[in-house]
Amino acid sequence: MKITYLLLVSLLCNTCLATQDTKTYQAKVVKITDGDTIKVLKSGNEQVKIRLAGIDCPEKKQPWGTKAKHAISDLVAGKTVMIEVIDIDRYQRIIGRVFLNDINVNRALVQGGHCWAYTRYVKDKVLFTLQREAQASKKGLWVLPEVERMPPWEWRRQ
Repeated sequence: MKITYLLLVSLLCNTCLATQDTKTYQAKVVKITDGDTIKVLKSGNEQVKIRLAGIDCPEKKQPWGTKAKHAISDLVAGKTVMIEVIDIDRYQRIIGRVFLNDINVNRALVQGGHCWAYTRYVKDKVLFTLQREAQASKKGLWVLPEVERMPPWEWRRQ
């Protein structure tokens, strides 16, 4: 009985550790898809698409879409980043927080005015504060005329 109990506890602990290991990992950024989506190369040469959690950048054809893509490219293109997995979306992309050393890239993009805090999906409430500060300072897309500042989720619906 004790052996069975110890084996069960050991198995559960190993499962917890394995799950924890898959939640965060390092990978090299190999492609910038758009302002809030990148492709990374994990160990074993597996390419994985990462959608940055809690943010939504203008689409490519929207005002500031190209600048948002350049902003994330300037930060992480070709670099090794840390991915913190938050979820998997319906398109099988990893939804995650991306870190370059001690820079939270998701937050940096909002702080620079390159995207919105994605109100529907935000779990990191700091993003709202960073967005208000970027708006007040007229950083990034917040310099655009108001008619050109349509949140991407509204733009996609049209």
